[in-house]
Amino acid sequence: MSQAREAFAVAEEFLARHPDVQSIDLLLPDINGVLRGKRVERDELGSIYERGMLLPGSMFALDIQGGTIQASGLGFDEGDADRACMPVPGSLCATPWLGTEIAQLQVQMLDHDGTPFHGDPRHVLGSIVERLRARGLNPVVAVELEFYFVDRERTVEGNAQPPRSRLTGRREYRTQINSMIDLQVASPILREIVDTCRLQDVPAGGSLAEYGPGQYEVNLKHVPDAVLACDHATRFKRIVKGVALKHGLEATFMAKPYADMAGSGAHVHVSLVDEAGRNAFASDEPLAHPLLRSAAAGLLATMAEGMALFAPNANSYRRFRPESYVPMHACWGYNNRGVAVRVPVSGPEDRRLEHRVAGADVNPYLLVATVLAGMLAGIENGLEPPPPLEGNAYQERRGCEPLPAHWPLAIERFAAGSLLKPYLGERFCRLYEAVKRGELDDFSAYISPLEYAWYLEPV
Repeated sequence: MSQAREAFAVAEEFLARHPDVQSIDLLLPDINGVLRGKRVERDELGSIYERGMLLPGSMFALDIQGGTIQASGLGFDEGDADRACMPVPGSLCATPWLGTEIAQLQVQMLDHDGTPFHGDPRHVLGSIVERLRARGLNPVVAVELEFYFVDRERTVEGNAQPPRSRLTGRREYRTQINSMIDLQVASPILREIVDTCRLQDVPAGGSLAEYGPGQYEVNLKHVPDAVLACDHATRFKRIVKGVALKHGLEATFMAKPYADMAGSGAHVHVSLVDEAGRNAFASDEPLAHPLLRSAAAGLLATMAEGMALFAPNANSYRRFRPESYVPMHACWGYNNRGVAVRVPVSGPEDRRLEHRVAGADVNPYLLVATVLAGMLAGIENGLEPPPPLEGNAYQERRGCEPLPAHWPLAIERFAAGSLLKPYLGERFCRLYEAVKRGELDDFSAYISPLEYAWYLEPV
C-alpha cells in the first residue's frame, strides 16, 4: 500500500469517528505564518490524499496583507503556476470552536517534480533537521508563545484596547505578572484552549498571566520532532484565535500591540539527543559541555543575521527596549532572562538552550529553522562562545554584538549575510529577502496619523 493510501486510511478512520464532519479546512502556513488554503467537502478528501490540493507557488510570495510581491519571481513571471500541496500526516483533527461539521488538515507544498518546494518554510526546517540527524543528533524542541486577548472594539483612534473583565466589567491597564486574579478572569477561555489543544494532540501544559493587561502564555511541552513542534505551534495559534472569537474576544500574537506595555515573545527551548537517546548537552556544570558551548556560540554568531526572521515586520522592533526582558545584544548566560541565549536551571539530563529573541509574530518554522541552523553552524565549525554574562545583561554586555534594532537594517544584514544561507538555502533566502523588501517598501509609503500630528503644521 502506498504512503498516500496508508495516510488516507488513517483519515477514513478519523471520518468514521466524526460522522458529523462535512467540510475540511486545508491549511498552508505562508512565509509569515498566516494560514492560507481552501475548504473542501468530505467526499473530496480522497483525491486530496492522492493528488494533493493545487495552489500557486505565489502563496509563499505574499506579504502580510496578502499581496503578491512580484520581485519574488513566483507571480506573473512564472504565470502564477500551481503546485500540489500534500497532506501532513497526523494533522487531520477536529475544530470544535467551528462546530462538529468542520475539521482541519495541514498541507505542505511540493515542486513541479514532486520534490519539496524551496519556498515552504516547513521544508526549510525539515532539511536542517535532517542535517542534524545525519550527525547523529536529533533536536528536541518546545516553542513558547505569548499572546494578548483584546476587545473586538477598537479605540476611536483605531487602536487595540484590553477587554472588559468578565468579573468587574472594567478595562484593566495595570501590569501584574503571574497574577492569579488575571488567571481567574480568563479561566473559562484558557480552559477551553487547553482542552482543544489536547483534542488536536497539541501538548499544552500550564497557563500563566504575563506582564500586560490580557496577556497570557499557555506552555507547549517539548517533543523529539522539531517540525512537529512547529506544527503544534501553528495549530495552537489557530486554536487561541478561534476560541477567543467564540468567547467574544480577539486574540493577537502581534509583537507589540501596546506601546507602553510588554511585548509578546516566542521562546524556543532546544536540546540535542544522541543516537543512544541521551541528552548530548548533559553535564553537571551548566555551561561546560563542549557541544552545548559550540551550539550556543553558533546561535550568537548568526543572531544578528537572523533578526529579519526573528522579527519579521515593522511592529516586531517595538519590543526591543532596554530592561524589557527582550535581548538587545547577542549574549548568553546561566539562569538569566536578560540574555539572548539562556541556559535555564535544570538537572543535567534536562540541560538545554533557550533562545529568547523572537516575537510571537514570527513564523514558527522559520524561527526554529534559524535557531537550529545557528546551532549546527557552531557545531560544524567548532565555535567557542564569549564569556557568559552575569547580572544585568542590559549593562554588562562587553564583547556582545548589538542586534539590529530597526527593520530596514535587519533586512540589509540578512541579505548581506553568509552564515545562514548554506543552511536555509540560497533560493529561500532570495525569496524571503524579496518579500520583506517589498513589504517594507509598502509600509514606508504609508503616511501615518502621527506624521500629520508632528509635521503638518510645523513645517
